[in-house]
Amino acid sequence: MPQDAARSIRKGFTSESAMRVMAAACRRAGLDSDRARLIRFGENALFRLATRPVVVRIARSTEYLPAVRGEVQVSRWLAREGFPATRSVDDLEQPLIVDGHPVTFWHVIEGGGRKATYGELGGVLRDLHALSVPSSVCLPSFPVLDRADRRIDTAAGIPEDDRAFLRKRAHELQERVAGLDFASKKGPVHGDAHVQNLMVDQKGQVILIDLERFSYDFPEWDLMVTATEHHSLGWQTSEEYGAFVSSYGQDLRTWDGFPTLRAVQEFNMTTWLMQNVSESPETAAEYARRISSLRDENAPRNWTIG
Repeated sequence: MPQDAARSIRKGFTSESAMRVMAAACRRAGLDSDRARLIRFGENALFRLATRPVVVRIARSTEYLPAVRGEVQVSRWLAREGFPATRSVDDLEQPLIVDGHPVTFWHVIEGGGRKATYGELGGVLRDLHALSVPSSVCLPSFPVLDRADRRIDTAAGIPEDDRAFLRKRAHELQERVAGLDFASKKGPVHGDAHVQNLMVDQKGQVILIDLERFSYDFPEWDLMVTATEHHSLGWQTSEEYGAFVSSYGQDLRTWDGFPTLRAVQEFNMTTWLMQNVSESPETAAEYARRISSLRDENAPRNWTIG
């Protein structure tokens, strides 16, 4: 990416600018954005409308457009399959492009008052990986380093030494991944398969959300998220991780390729957070903890969830 474009993007995507894009997109779609509230700001910005049960999802730039189009296509395919996943609003144009940001509209999932369990996550992934992808649905390969180049180039407020370190680490990980021997067959992969990407609706149904990294690849890429969170970070109890493994039917940690996938997941978690270091002192402090850990693979990962 050219340096001038990178500097422009560093300045551009904030919760405030996302609010302006959301309001403009709603005007074009004939929706009322008054009293809309921000419900998440990360890779995307998500707003819930007050006057209609719709979530407005805003991507960072048109570089994300293929993924945005793909998640709408996947949502419609999963709907035909009867698979419990987030649903796009089909009577609206999808996606809109507003000030260089792809915008999509999704039906609100009314929560049922509890969070999904790790056992339920294992079951959802088991059922997802058993699906056959029709020829009409074109899926990319799994984005192993998850837009790392763009994130490293455009992140504001990080030391240049961090950029150099992360570029070197990305190259090392690419070489390690190229040498892996996967035992599983390729199929549909969610691409960001953590328990926060499940919701439980008011009927008690567990629903898969956040489809933008959906791909056609090895199922190990989905298993690495929870395996790393448990093995490296201790974010689940032994009982929770055991329920995940029991429901899915496989523990990724027994595979000799797990250390490489663990390193990939830690790298992606760090560069994902790095995008938002200017949003708050807490985010900046957490990024500092993560980048320090990456520099020493034997250091404890006392990362916070977020």
